[in-house]
Amino acid sequence: MPDANITLPAMRVSYEAGALDETSLAGTWHEQLQLWLNDAIGAGLPEPNAMILATSDTEGRPSSRTVLAKGLDTRGLVFFTNYTSTKSHDLLATRFASATFPWFAMQRQATVRGAVERVNAAETAEYWNSRPRGSQLSAWASPQSRVVNDRHALENALNMAKRRFADAEQIPVPPHWGGWRIRPEMVEFWQGRKDRMHDRLRFRASRDGWQVERLAP
Repeated sequence: MPDANITLPAMRVSYEAGALDETSLAGTWHEQLQLWLNDAIGAGLPEPNAMILATSDTEGRPSSRTVLAKGLDTRGLVFFTNYTSTKSHDLLATRFASATFPWFAMQRQATVRGAVERVNAAETAEYWNSRPRGSQLSAWASPQSRVVNDRHALENALNMAKRRFADAEQIPVPPHWGGWRIRPEMVEFWQGRKDRMHDRLRFRASRDGWQVERLAP
């Protein structure tokens, strides 16, 4: 059992699991991110594609939550959600987001920041058709981010969706559901190091293409 008397200021870990230098960095941000994703998957980390998505409203008030990355290529990083959710309202208003992969067990994190855009209907449909039927039904049933009376109200909504699509071999994509793509202007790779002298290498978009920069920890 953990010592209940340990206080937050006393909690610390010495990061000595690895290092990151410019010579070992992949040629592009998306190749490097894919490499680290592969490492997280190979290490058996739970939910290796989970990322903390940060958005803000028009008054600059931030919100953050965990979402799952479902697409990665040269264009950016994709996740899917309800377009009426709080996160989508923020993204529609500001068109900007930041997402961080927190691979604590590997003493690593990667952060992607940039403008956002909706993915097209074909991409949304392709991913939608790969989802389990239960997840599809929940997307129809849940008024994401809205106040509901109780758990019973959610169960009723799900049961209504089940009845609505009982005879449907394929459930259609809800009009209020789809993907967002973060088009990076900055991608930072962070590797914990001893004595808090961490390695931070950043890909930054510029007029001359992508620049690699080292940041102080």
